[in-house]
Amino acid sequence: MVEREAVGASERRASAVGRRGVGPTSIRVLGTLVVGGLLTLAGCSDDAGDAASTTRAPGAERPAPMPAPSSPSAPAAGAPAASAPRSEAELVEAGRGVYNANCIACHNMDPTQDGALGPAVAGASPALLEARVLRGEYPEGYVPKRNTRVMVPLPHLEPKLPELAAYLASLD
Repeated sequence: MVEREAVGASERRASAVGRRGVGPTSIRVLGTLVVGGLLTLAGCSDDAGDAASTTRAPGAERPAPMPAPSSPSAPAAGAPAASAPRSEAELVEAGRGVYNANCIACHNMDPTQDGALGPAVAGASPALLEARVLRGEYPEGYVPKRNTRVMVPLPHLEPKLPELAAYLASLD
């Protein structure tokens, strides 16, 4: 009788632990996530390259750091001054990536449909994209589909506007 009560109590504890989601599997998953996060952070630190420098032979010179580009649109050192023109299909595909990464939170995943906050944007003109995306305003004389001021400017997308415009124009 005492043995059966002890077994019953341990089963109840195991059941309660399972309901709270804290079991051996949960702990392993959490541990994996923590270790993965730490490894990611370690790889992103500014000192990541310095660890290798401690294994250099004494007296060996450290390579000179690469100079930072003067502006975000400046080509990297050693890169060609101008990139080769891309095909329309390449622009459309790149624009799809820009849209998916930056727009679907408010606009629909399908740009021909209205989104939760933003309207359908398929076929949006480059002038409208420039005004809305870069400055958060409408072009002069434009009648908005939804007259809201919810959209915040995203000036970091300026170099990607031709791609975004090509993608949205391809859906019209």
